Amino acid sequence: MGRLIIVSFTTLDGVVEDPDGSDGTPYGGWAMRHGPQGVAGDKFRLGPILDRGTLLFGRRTWDLFRTLWPTRDDAFSRAMNAATKAVVTHRPVDEAQWQNSRAVDQPLTEWVATTRPAGDIVVIGSQSVVAELAGNDLVDEYRLLQFPTVLGAGRRLFPAARQLRLTSAEQVGPATLTVLVPEGRD
Repeated sequence: MGRLIIVSFTTLDGVVEDPDGSDGTPYGGWAMRHGPQGVAGDKFRLGPILDRGTLLFGRRTWDLFRTLWPTRDDAFSRAMNAATKAVVTHRPVDEAQWQNSRAVDQPLTEWVATTRPAGDIVVIGSQSVVAELAGNDLVDEYRLLQFPTVLGAGRRLFPAARQLRLTSAEQVGPATLTVLVPEGRD
């Protein structure tokens, strides 16, 4: 059975909102202040998951990514572009805008139940999707790229108390890749 993995940029105080500044919030762009190399490449160590797993997006994140990724041509971008992508949306998804993209065609929890046996599912950004999956206890792993920034405001990944177990931490450029699993999961 595949894992459901959440990947997210985050500040030390847990803010995940607007890391690149595209939402126009007053504190947005906090990850980019560390330079473009802070977010470039396979910082989340997805590697072969991109070949055999599925990337899951909410509509807003997919709409942003479809404007950024298709024109990039480095090795990681080619892997992202070739990966299977699913979008939680009520509107049609035009695969011509970003190859291998399709809409999730059933309730999210049912889609996860039918898709996870075939391989890993990686949720990128998409905080409403993350909230639904976490609320239904479906998350197997969090891979957080924590930047040495404290904002004191903004949407947090964990709006309520949650018990997690640290499995690894590694400095990756200006940030730390922290891998956590919910208590009771191996």
